[in-house]
Amino acid sequence: MMLIVDDNTQMRQAIKDVLHNIGAEFCECPDGARALEMYRRFRPQWVLMDIKMPGIDGIKATRMIKQSFPEARIVIVTNYDDLMIRKDAQDAGAVGFVTKDDLSVLRTLVSNGVL
Repeated sequence: MMLIVDDNTQMRQAIKDVLHNIGAEFCECPDGARALEMYRRFRPQWVLMDIKMPGIDGIKATRMIKQSFPEARIVIVTNYDDLMIRKDAQDAGAVGFVTKDDLSVLRTLVSNGVL
């Protein structure tokens, strides 16, 4: 199971569309505040986390999940690609970083067993 955390409904659907043929099940939520609750409830194998969301952003939500569940595997999926954001994501505990302009990378990573 994968947890998709993104405030944009169409983006959550686009991620599911990219990954639909690998047999993954999905749960989803629209913000970082609910991400910890959803992780706690479903214990997904992977979390695909946006950064810019209302309330708790993806970097803070990643830290919160990792503090409670150190084994969590979180990949940042975002429009923002700069070195500082990548460093913040890594420091928060994210294990990967994918830009939304090339979601096909997610399929490649999943197909190769990286995700």
